[in-house]
Amino acid sequence: RLLESMIPVKMINFPQKIAGELYGPLMLVFTLVAILLHGMKTSDTIIREGTLMGTAIGTCFGYWLGVSSFIYFLAYLCNAQITMVQMLSLLGYGLFGHCITLFITYNIHFHSLFYICWLVVGGLSTLRMVAVLVSRTVGHTQRLILCGTLAALHMLFLLYLHFAYHKVVEGILDTLEGPNMPPFQRVARDIPVVSNAVLNTTAKAVALTL
Repeated sequence: RLLESMIPVKMINFPQKIAGELYGPLMLVFTLVAILLHGMKTSDTIIREGTLMGTAIGTCFGYWLGVSSFIYFLAYLCNAQITMVQMLSLLGYGLFGHCITLFITYNIHFHSLFYICWLVVGGLSTLRMVAVLVSRTVGHTQRLILCGTLAALHMLFLLYLHFAYHKVVEGILDTLEGPNMPPFQRVARDIPVVSNAVLNTTAKAVALTL
């Protein structure tokens, strides 16, 4: 199924089969979360790790559930033959291309390589989803609205994860936790003059009593 998610179907005259299971898409979402965390740690940004996991999970699951619900709503308006579980499965397997692209480009830092992977790998996974939706939608206008929206959101999300995600997370953490501070160092505290006077007086009183 992972390989099939990268191969666009050619027959769009009859509805294409969609796997009605969520185990694979769920694992792909968690894999994308792990790749985002890996990218944050290998990048030049220095931030605290307090909310990195929650931010990555919120971003990935928010996209998967939010876009799936939005596309399902559009599919309902366009009379497309697809259920919510099938939409979640289709979009979840579509994230396989994102995982491959981000894993490669987070370890090999070349913008030209990212654009090639974005067009080839991300484009193939997007074309697969678009072809399946086209086979399940009747009417040219409905196909254009539904598939154009899905393709734009899917490709732009990959651009966001590569270019803007790190900066947005930095901004969120700075807002929640304050600006990044240097490592804590122990320094000697200066004893006030008043404290010295009190200690001298106490020492004299003890000496007189003895």
